[in-house]
Amino acid sequence: MKQLPTLIAFLSLAIAAPVFAQGDKPLLHERALPVVAAPDFKEPLAATFAGVKGKWIPKEGVLSIVDIPEEKHIPVLHHKVGLASAVIEAEFRFDGAGSFLVGCDSDKHIGRVVVNAAGLSIAEDSVKPSHTIAKLPLPMKPGEWHRLRVEWKGDQMAARLDGKELSAQHPFLATPKSRSWLAAGQTVKVRNLKISGETTAAKP
Repeated sequence: MKQLPTLIAFLSLAIAAPVFAQGDKPLLHERALPVVAAPDFKEPLAATFAGVKGKWIPKEGVLSIVDIPEEKHIPVLHHKVGLASAVIEAEFRFDGAGSFLVGCDSDKHIGRVVVNAAGLSIAEDSVKPSHTIAKLPLPMKPGEWHRLRVEWKGDQMAARLDGKELSAQHPFLATPKSRSWLAAGQTVKVRNLKISGETTAAKP
């Protein structure tokens, strides 16, 4: 019976601790970050979003992308909030060959997570072309919805794609951020986008 208080304390801590589904389990953060944006893609995008390349068309819960060939650049959607720490979650689908990217910028690119036919990779942008610092080969089937979670914190960036995880660390990733962004080819559809984060770095 002497062990009963210890058992009660343990159970209390277990109940109080946050419970995450496997796909929602944090990669870099010890706690959930406040939600900054969660568009339903049934209405026009909020003013914090800007399609700087291509056209990004929300309709019936899905974001469709239109490439504009004369721009000679993959379509890009900015979210104009600089997040020192962030979690970006989305589901996406390839209807053909293409790629889906999630990244962050200062006045220039800082880092990015890239999904394409070869699988999942993380790159930093202190040099041109961007420097791949981690990669994970994965088969990417067209016509299926895939779930991606991207996080950054300090000099670290991590991603989970359909339950498979990848992480990387590089000093340049700690550069202060002015925005995040999505980039995708015309064959890509996006849904269930959620951006969470904080504008200032957490104190140690």
